[in-house]
Amino acid sequence: MSRRSLTPIVAILAVLALLAAACGDDGGDALDQDPVDSDPVDSATTTTVADASTDTTTTTTEPPEPEPEAHTIGEPTPTPNPEISLPPDAGSAFYQGVGFDLSLVGYEQSEYFLSGTARSFSNTTELGSDGRWGVEPADEADYTTRILVIRPSDEADFNGTVIVEWFNVTGGLDAAPNFTMSHVEQMREGYAYVGVSAQFRGIERSEGTIAIGFPIFLKGIQPERYESLSHPGDSFSYDIFSQAAQAVREPMGIDPLGGLEIEQMIATGESQSASRVATYVNAIDPVAQLFDGFMIHSRGRSSSGLSQDPQQEIGTPEVVFIRDDARVPVLAFQTEFDILFGGALNRQDDSATYALWEVAGTSHGDTYSLPLDAGPQDLGNDPSVAEVREIAEPIPGILECGEPINSGPQHYVLNAALQALNRWVVDGDAPPPAPRIETVEAEVDPEFEGRQPSHHPVSDEFGNTLGGIRTAWVDVPVAQLTGQPAAGSSFCPLFGTTTLFDDETLAELYPTKAVYLEAMTESIEQSVADGFLLRPDANLILENAASDRIGN
Repeated sequence: MSRRSLTPIVAILAVLALLAAACGDDGGDALDQDPVDSDPVDSATTTTVADASTDTTTTTTEPPEPEPEAHTIGEPTPTPNPEISLPPDAGSAFYQGVGFDLSLVGYEQSEYFLSGTARSFSNTTELGSDGRWGVEPADEADYTTRILVIRPSDEADFNGTVIVEWFNVTGGLDAAPNFTMSHVEQMREGYAYVGVSAQFRGIERSEGTIAIGFPIFLKGIQPERYESLSHPGDSFSYDIFSQAAQAVREPMGIDPLGGLEIEQMIATGESQSASRVATYVNAIDPVAQLFDGFMIHSRGRSSSGLSQDPQQEIGTPEVVFIRDDARVPVLAFQTEFDILFGGALNRQDDSATYALWEVAGTSHGDTYSLPLDAGPQDLGNDPSVAEVREIAEPIPGILECGEPINSGPQHYVLNAALQALNRWVVDGDAPPPAPRIETVEAEVDPEFEGRQPSHHPVSDEFGNTLGGIRTAWVDVPVAQLTGQPAAGSSFCPLFGTTTLFDDETLAELYPTKAVYLEAMTESIEQSVADGFLLRPDANLILENAASDRIGN
């Protein structure tokens, strides 16, 4: 696989973006908080829940019954169409995503500025845990932001679906974690991608960003290119996101997709951005009605506030479900870590418009998402990407953990989730139902101020979690793979753990290569049949299994 080396500065920026994508909070035990400076309400509405139950529980929690006055979806309110322009001919588009030449896979990248007047929103109903929220426009403010477009170079390769990602900004720069982890599937199937700078922190100088000696927000890192951008604050982020979608779907003047005929649009967000997208689904989509589906990737127990200072502060409940009358399909994708740290509290049953996938043996961040490792450089043709490895120093000198971080299958299952959601949107075929990870509720120490789990996993004799979406990583194990916090710096706990089995254990489990390959093949084929793994990925995984040392 062809890889492009990264300069030290770019490597540092990529690491910060990785941490932004993986963090998604400001030190609490939930993943759904925004940065303090841009969303103070979110951190104020998250508290620790104590429960001493030790009974195994894989049941889902039913959202509370909506009050009679709860909002129902009606006619859409028109979304303003922003002015579209080209950026100055200075510098180049800046974001954290993939690191290879897009032309190698038949893709190209472009950037556009959007200018308009955005609205904040206030609630017309109580913001209850059921997510059936009613809103109306409140204040207005002018803005100029940017969108990043990655599309097939050949119009004939476009499959008709646009993935619109809410950039994650926790680390002070625009990061595209969902695209980074699912870009292989997006590019081999002909999706178009749009990343949206919806929030203040990715554009403007903010308090609390990681200090590295130089700015990493857009106007700081490339002032000649981005100086004209202006963000009025995160209360307006929801409408900015809507207006970006409107600009792509029905452009006035410049067409960001260069004439591609859009058939459907799917919105995505990961971690902190998943929290924003959850609030968007519950409050904004009923009135905007611009997207045909949503993927909420790695969300904690709550969701982002509807409005923040200096506008009226409107927070959301401690536990937030996705509304049970969602207008379009919503697929919630949760790693093992996400479930243990709050996600188990807002589990809900699958329905006509909601599906939940929980993946055993995965963590919020992992080796695939490391900027100097396989993920951002993955062209989709390298079997070694499937290798389970121990990496305790992901970025020496910058990110060093006390034990190896998770090397699980999140990205492979995410590829299948994207295909399943798109099929749901296009054909109406719901994703295959996924079993829930087996958990027990955790005892929480109210005196402890750090991150605490709401649940613990139920594990097998190897320490791998039971239940959830099964893959060869946990059913034909060569390591213990967990979503439980790794030792190390404040970011390391988000990356889970990997502990490779010793040679004696491997020899006992897989005395010959034939035994190992038979078990791998059976597990992989079952995952494909169940709809949780795609055939191209299965072939690469099996190719790697045939060449690795296991069973030799």
